[in-house]
Amino acid sequence: MYPVNSRASYLFKKYYNKEARLEEVEELICLLKNISEDELTRLMREEWENLEPEQSLFDTAKSNEILDAIIPRKTYIEEAPLQDNKARRMYGFQMLFVAAAVIIVLCFGLYFFKRVGPEIPQQMVTVPDFKDVPPGGNKAILMLADGKLIILDSLKDGLILRTLNFEVNKTEDGQLAYQSFDRNHLNAKNSEFHMIYTPRGGEYKVILPDGSKVWLNAASSIRFPTVFRGKTREVDLKGEAYFEVAKNPYMPFKVKSRDAEIEVLGTHFNVRAYSDEKAMKTTLVEGSVKVKSRNANKILKPGEQVVLKGEAMLVSTVVVEEQIAWKNGLFLFKDASLEDVMKQAALWYDLKVSYVGKIPPKQFTGKTSRKVNASEFMNMLKYIGVEFKREGKNVLIMK
Repeated sequence: MYPVNSRASYLFKKYYNKEARLEEVEELICLLKNISEDELTRLMREEWENLEPEQSLFDTAKSNEILDAIIPRKTYIEEAPLQDNKARRMYGFQMLFVAAAVIIVLCFGLYFFKRVGPEIPQQMVTVPDFKDVPPGGNKAILMLADGKLIILDSLKDGLILRTLNFEVNKTEDGQLAYQSFDRNHLNAKNSEFHMIYTPRGGEYKVILPDGSKVWLNAASSIRFPTVFRGKTREVDLKGEAYFEVAKNPYMPFKVKSRDAEIEVLGTHFNVRAYSDEKAMKTTLVEGSVKVKSRNANKILKPGEQVVLKGEAMLVSTVVVEEQIAWKNGLFLFKDASLEDVMKQAALWYDLKVSYVGKIPPKQFTGKTSRKVNASEFMNMLKYIGVEFKREGKNVLIMK
């Protein structure tokens, strides 16, 4: 059992002591939203059974104070007090789980990184001081049909553009919403295309004119008509996006990216098609999609992913939660290589990553919020034995 030294515990203590910043409270909530009840139960049992007295994050008085702050003492302590201190706390823990497991379990850590191989002493890892880099956020640029650029993250909420055919609004929750007017009032000769693109360290949600929802990941873009006409709804994608397509059996939805086309009627799926990556990946969450290239086509079932690499098209079953974790505000890795981990970090924090010699053959399993700063993300790597140096946005991975 690793010593309890988790981000969740740290955030909980800051929150309890009224020292947490707003973004830290939001991060804590984000972590809790993505933990299942079964996982909470397992972690509670595992951590409690392995907890030694000297490992406690709080002494007995502090633990009781926390319990009292959340739920009245009479609901978790019997009238006849338990003599054994651990049994007394365990009883309180069990009773409190019914009402507030999510909070108390934080005392014993909810997320961690585990590594493959022997443990490397922490003193061998160099983590220099540097100016921190904040996490990415809602950042995007809208390019209109006439080439005019609108920086969305600095724009006030409300109406952005209105024509005879459509209007565009920026909503209070930071997304861009298109609305087409009744076709009887449309000028059929006018058909405009808009493009939205996110920088490195940015993401954005868009509601297309047909009601379909698109989440753009960092360094991505989508090009689409302001009004869908004809027999199909077609968009062009570069980078990564998650789609929730509005159903319309009379007008199939098509995503064109690189040398492939994805056709759907109404479904949820993720497309990763960065130009600097060798393969394009399409993951189906629900519904059905057909992925077509110049030489092959595949129909996917929920939980399947097609990887298009050159002329080869391979289908496999994947864990969907891992593939769309970015859309849910998480970094989530399972047996991921160091290179894959750092690719995600580089995109989200706009980092430049380089390696001394060969890339270390490390594998990672773990998750954390995408709201943490770059320093906190990188510091987690020290627990699995990664040595690195960073100056600003330049990261050097050592042997």
